[in-house]
Amino acid sequence: MSVPDDTTDLVDLSLLDDFEFSPRMSSADALMWAVEKDPLLRSTITFVSLLDQTPERDRFVRVMERATRVVPRLRQRVVGHPYSIAPPRWEIDANFDLSYHLRFMRAPVPTPEQLTDPAGSATRQALDLAQPIGMQGFDRARPLWEITLVDGLADGKAAIIGKVHHAISDGVGGVKLQMAMLDIERDPADEIDDSAPVPESLMPRSLGEAQRIVDAAVFEARRQFGVLAGLAGAAANTADRFRHDPVGVGTDVVRTGSSMVRLFSLASKPMSPLMTNRSLSVHFDTIAVPVEDMKAAARIVGGKLNDSFLAAVAGGLRKYHVLHGHSEIEMLRMTMPINIRTEASADKAGNQFVPARFPLPIGIDDPVMRMNAIRELVADQRAEPALALSEPIANVLHRLPSTATTAMFGSMAKGIDFVTSNVPGVPFTVYFAGAKVEGQIALGPLGGSAANITLVSYGENLDIGINVDPAAIPDPAVFTACLREGFDEIMKLA
Repeated sequence: MSVPDDTTDLVDLSLLDDFEFSPRMSSADALMWAVEKDPLLRSTITFVSLLDQTPERDRFVRVMERATRVVPRLRQRVVGHPYSIAPPRWEIDANFDLSYHLRFMRAPVPTPEQLTDPAGSATRQALDLAQPIGMQGFDRARPLWEITLVDGLADGKAAIIGKVHHAISDGVGGVKLQMAMLDIERDPADEIDDSAPVPESLMPRSLGEAQRIVDAAVFEARRQFGVLAGLAGAAANTADRFRHDPVGVGTDVVRTGSSMVRLFSLASKPMSPLMTNRSLSVHFDTIAVPVEDMKAAARIVGGKLNDSFLAAVAGGLRKYHVLHGHSEIEMLRMTMPINIRTEASADKAGNQFVPARFPLPIGIDDPVMRMNAIRELVADQRAEPALALSEPIANVLHRLPSTATTAMFGSMAKGIDFVTSNVPGVPFTVYFAGAKVEGQIALGPLGGSAANITLVSYGENLDIGINVDPAAIPDPAVFTACLREGFDEIMKLA
């Protein structure tokens, strides 16, 4: 997941014509893949798309068949090599079986609790069904995604419950990938042709042992050449700068070193005295708020949507801690993905973010002062010099024994109180196999934290996905109610 400047940055809906899918993971993705030796560090993204009706089953299957032809990742599995120092490869699954990845479920009769849930009975039913799906690990011998079509929800509604591994993409890329499954009309004129043969590019290619070793060696040689060329250029620029401004160069070196310490420092204890326990369980919830109200509130401090979003979350966390007798809490440690996509890398699939960890002020009662303080803090985080070094550092870390990297990241994860993410979604109505999408809820991975709160914009609303560890937050309904009060407090400013 990544943090955009604002949801006015519309998604490019060119249906992936120029999207580039690398044949190998990046070092950061490989690291994310390796540390899942600790199940607390799983990077599973669950999403729930609420539909106004049940799609026709055959059409649903044809839509997903089309998606797997447009998005190669949906037919690829991860293949590593014990003797290779290169990151794992993405390879077409020779035994790809679409029926394995598509599931069908009919919802049971809603319970009284579901019928009275503030999110709506159909939404609550879908979220309850999504929880055990989100907790299950992936079959690592297959492509890393699953989709379940749920019918029989309250009021004749249906839902898509999707599960995808974070190694496939970040939130920004994920929204673009999802467009391969969606239409902008309920019944588009162009029918899906599922009779055409599978493109040659999606046919599996068999690599022998020697070929894999040579391929890895060539990949690493090219990458190291690029690294050396970059270092040589940087050294030349630094030498030239040093002749004219030695003090400035020294200052930059110190700033970068300090930035690396802040970005990668170990903190194994959460700042919250309340949300301390951890487990492998999850509880899903959601809040929907108008996007224009949140943008209007942000403009009061000259900020953008992410500022009002974080201020609302901080206010909700404050209310939850005060309710439980911890009014003394001033700061909680948050992980927030910083988007590092550039114009040159905008069309590359995969993850392009750095997970920044820093204490967020929750103890400021005045919502305007809180929002302004958060706006300035996040701006400082975006300007950290160490962000540019994230991939080279990951290149070093992923070469270490997985036991060592897992232990290190597991220790860091234990010190995270909560995670937030802000993803710009589709700004207009879309359809899935003839069914209107009424909501898009993303439930981001906990990654060892107590809660993940992910915002996805869709049409005129912001769908806030709330994923909590019930061992840390045993009263999730109360937690959601406090967050809702936090959002109401910010929206009143508008």
